[in-house]
Amino acid sequence: KGPTYMLDLGANVGCTSQHLLQFALMGSVVAGDMLETAQPRVGLLNIGQEDIKGNEVVREAGELIERSGLNYVGFVEGDGIFHADVDVVVSDGFVGNVALKTMEGVAKMISSLLKEEFHKNLLRGVQGFIAKSALEGIRERLDPRRYNGASLVGLTGVVTKSHGSADKFAFETAVKTAIVEARKGV
Repeated sequence: KGPTYMLDLGANVGCTSQHLLQFALMGSVVAGDMLETAQPRVGLLNIGQEDIKGNEVVREAGELIERSGLNYVGFVEGDGIFHADVDVVVSDGFVGNVALKTMEGVAKMISSLLKEEFHKNLLRGVQGFIAKSALEGIRERLDPRRYNGASLVGLTGVVTKSHGSADKFAFETAVKTAIVEARKGV
């Protein structure tokens, strides 16, 4: 599975169903340009996949997106951000930011737990040494700094917001993302 684009991650915390439709439209354009695909798959983050699930705003947004002509796959649950067959996940900024911060926290927790386990005793240390290259690959893929740089879409130019706690590597990632978006005319 390739990258998943999420809108909104914190800029708009009080959204209407029309806002969520606009996020779906913008996300589809961004994903289409960045992934070079004509019909990006769009999902709406919800507490379940059934049409009766979620609050009124989310259910109405689902109906609007379905009628929009986008390649709408329906509601996506939180675990589907990584595993569902979608290119774009739409939510309001409050829910999106909570999801983002949770992902960052889980990635750090997994790294910390693995270090703790491999330092418990000699046998675990040997096991950790044997698995080191695979674990480093996983750590690299889960590193939130590799995904730094939230694009503020819907503006006349490329605007990328970096995380407040970004280090040099994370900030460089955000700049590289902005450069790619500018070159692709996002």
